Amino acid sequence: MRTGPSFIGIIIFFGILFLVDWYVFSGVRTVTSGFEARTRRIIHWAYWLVNIALFVWAIALFFFVPTEKGMPRAFMTFMGVWIMFFVPKLLFLLVLMGEDVYRILKSGYQLVQNWMSPSVEHVTDNSRRKFISQVALGIAMIPLLGVAHGMLAGRFRFRVRKETLWFPDLPDAFDGFTITQLSDIHIGSFDPESDREAVRRGIQLANDQRSDLLVFTGDLVNNMAAEMLPWKSELAQLNAKEGKFSILGNHDYGDYIRWDSPAEKQQNFNNLLATHEEIGFRLMRNEHHVIERNGQKLYLVGVENWGTGGFVQHGDLDKALQAVPQDGFKVLLSHDPSHWDNIVSKHPTQVHLTLSGHTHGMQFGVEIPGIKFSPVQFRYPHWAGLYHETSRRYLYVNRGFGFLAFPGRVGIWPEVTVLELRKGGTPGISQG
Repeated sequence: MRTGPSFIGIIIFFGILFLVDWYVFSGVRTVTSGFEARTRRIIHWAYWLVNIALFVWAIALFFFVPTEKGMPRAFMTFMGVWIMFFVPKLLFLLVLMGEDVYRILKSGYQLVQNWMSPSVEHVTDNSRRKFISQVALGIAMIPLLGVAHGMLAGRFRFRVRKETLWFPDLPDAFDGFTITQLSDIHIGSFDPESDREAVRRGIQLANDQRSDLLVFTGDLVNNMAAEMLPWKSELAQLNAKEGKFSILGNHDYGDYIRWDSPAEKQQNFNNLLATHEEIGFRLMRNEHHVIERNGQKLYLVGVENWGTGGFVQHGDLDKALQAVPQDGFKVLLSHDPSHWDNIVSKHPTQVHLTLSGHTHGMQFGVEIPGIKFSPVQFRYPHWAGLYHETSRRYLYVNRGFGFLAFPGRVGIWPEVTVLELRKGGTPGISQG
């Protein structure tokens, strides 16, 4: 058992949730008002039994499941189920509130009319309330089914996204050079028993691209190097002609859990560094690597995590660029896209292409022709895909391979990125 928020705070939180449930239940009663009595009772009881079960589940997790070493998968499962029911209820509530606001305004108008013309009669239209409740229920079913799909299948719906980028100063020898990017594997979120085949499928999809270079842009684990123990053989299968390179993300430092001592935390970090080597990645920590073809060079630069909003800033671009020619063609690996926003895009040394991850696209959003939205865009202006806002400087933000906290993906699918570099006169983007 452990300490946590105050008892009064917990009571207030659950009190608010109860008020939401009761308000939504009023809409459920309206929708079922025409049902046969036995069916109506079953639906009403089922509604409250589900909510009580979630409440008991939350209490059991809070008091009896330790989280000092990170968020257990049991917590992530609960969070997914809770979101699956809460988001529909929230939409249902908003629609009902809109109807109630309308009714209040209408009643106020009628009171004024009665005061001015007492002889006027007003008829209450209960059928409108029932119709609105039915509409609200239909709307609420969409996210319920979406979240359920995201948990069961969406988190494994790996997609290959291809982009062709044109650079006038790309060395001729690298015209057609391809890079496969993975990011945010968060291997501790996968179950070694039930998820192994899905992870293997994602790894095989990356290998099937047969790119010249494979890069990983951070967050291999959630918190602990030990999360990788059941998965080393799978991740070691990743391959590319010019090798595999990786960087660290904010979760790789072990900053989000409680350690018994600084020495224990440091040992975990050392183990994680060794793990990168064991699975065949060259880990880049504020340094660069030269890839040479026919006497021409491409400079691969890798920095440690640098982020805003409380995230660690260990990345040192100046150090990583030491001895790199000013006019050299550079590809940078930097986990957090805010590094590009604040440092890279404004740096006097031009970095042609920056590859990032970190945002996961919030694992929730809409990406269809003409519409690209996720709530994460209110925090990160560059949150998924390819961006080109300054002369000859590109940023690509990978949507992530894994997941964290919410054990699913809705509309923002796990990604394998393939970027092809082409020699061209005017910078431009051709989406594949």
